[in-house]
Amino acid sequence: VQLQASGGGLVQAGGSLRLSCVVSGSPSRVAAIGWYRQPPGPSRFLVAAISNDGVTNYAEAVKGRFTISRENGGNTVYLQMDSLKPEDTAVYYCNADINPARVLGGQGGGYWGQGTLVTVSS
Repeated sequence: VQLQASGGGLVQAGGSLRLSCVVSGSPSRVAAIGWYRQPPGPSRFLVAAISNDGVTNYAEAVKGRFTISRENGGNTVYLQMDSLKPEDTAVYYCNADINPARVLGGQGGGYWGQGTLVTVSS
């Protein structure tokens, strides 16, 4: 399974960005896809995730501002980020696994894409 993430960039506070993650290789090995972010430091945190059944989970900090969705037969996942804040600044990673609980629950699945940097200026 390969995950290709794109869409990061520099935006002013209050602005919007949309991240994309394309799944290739063996999509049948993926039951959930999510976005995690890593601010300065070693840890990655769940932002939002969606299962093949359409179940979603969002971090409290982004509820009402970010929306995760799937298209292209489920092989492309988008993260629409609105009302961005400086504290949203981080490297964002696409994540997937055959076990949806790992992705939706915040543990992180076994497949990671390359990071895409989101910078929100104040």
